[in-house]
Order: sequence, then structure tokens, then C-alpha cells
Amino acid sequence: MARKPGPRANHLRTLIAQEAARIIREQGVKDYFIAKKKAATRLDVFDRNALPSNAEIAEALGEQQRLFGGDDHVESLTGLRRAARESMRLLHAFEPRLVGPVLEGTATPHSEVSLHLFADTPEAVALGLMSQGIPFDSAERRVRMRDGRYVYLPVFRFIAGDVDVDATVFSPLGLREPPASPVDGRPMRRARLAEVEALLEEAV
Repeated sequence: MARKPGPRANHLRTLIAQEAARIIREQGVKDYFIAKKKAATRLDVFDRNALPSNAEIAEALGEQQRLFGGDDHVESLTGLRRAARESMRLLHAFEPRLVGPVLEGTATPHSEVSLHLFADTPEAVALGLMSQGIPFDSAERRVRMRDGRYVYLPVFRFIAGDVDVDATVFSPLGLREPPASPVDGRPMRRARLAEVEALLEEAV
């Protein structure tokens, strides 16, 4: 039977989660695993039982944003959500959904807008961007689904104003099957344009 972590390990988990959150917030690190490893190294912790979960890091990040972000955080988040709104309006034909830190409210000034798009083919999205004169780069991303499968999906990256936008393209069936959240493994939260507009209205 696995041994339960003791009080010292739990204390270290909290310290590492807080340090990882600081690294994400101040240095723009986007990968929770990388931030976690950097935090553990900085604190000279090598006990695996002391490594926090991604959910613990996300909780620490949200708390730091509330405590230290102030008006600057609200202004930055609002700007990112406005960029998301404009991008979603431009890409309305692909039923865009906002996901990730910009939706959850934990975005930093280094964050990008992450969208999920839905199309029969990635070429349709490429043509949609080109028809509006939007330059873009394309790539591929490995995405973990809720059943544990990994799938490779096309990604388009472009700039909205001065904000980087990252759009992952799913098939239309993907609307009913959100991938697993990298934070807690649950179905990833997605927001329609109307929800993003409501968030912006709340911030006024």
C-alpha cells in the first residue's frame, strides 16, 4: 500500500505550488510540469511525494492573482478576453469556444488566447483565415482525450491586435467530446462567444 505523505511533504507541496505559480505568473512559463520542476529545483526538493498536482498549482496561481494582481491583472485579463471576442467573431463559422487561462481568469500578461474550432477539414479554417487577410502559422498538437487516448490535431496561430491566438481544430463531433483538462483531467471547460461577452460585461 502506498505511504501517505506526511506533514513535511504536504508543507513542501504547498511551497512548490506557490513557487510554481510565481514562475508562471512572473516568467511566462505556460507548462505546469516545467514550472513544477523548476520550482522543486529552486527549493532543492527531490521527494516525488512533495510535488503538487496541476490543480494545486492552478489554485495557488489564482490566489496570487487575487492577492498581487490588482487592477493590472484585471486590465490584462480584460484585454485578452477582448482579443478572444474579436477572434471568435471573425471565426464564427467554426463555432469557436474559448478555453484555458483566459477563460478561467488565471491568465498572465504572457498568456495567449486559446480557442477550439470545429470544421470538417483544417483546410476550411485555413481558407477562412486567408479570406479575411489574417496571416497564420500552422502546426500539430497532441491532445489527451477523456478516455486516455491521445490524438494529434491541427493548430493555427495568428495575432489579434497584439495578442497571440492559438486555435486547435476539432471535427464537428468534437463539440460533444471536450478533451481532458491539463489541470485536473476533467472535461475541459469551453465558453461560447455569448459567455465571453458576459464576462466582459461583468468587468465593466
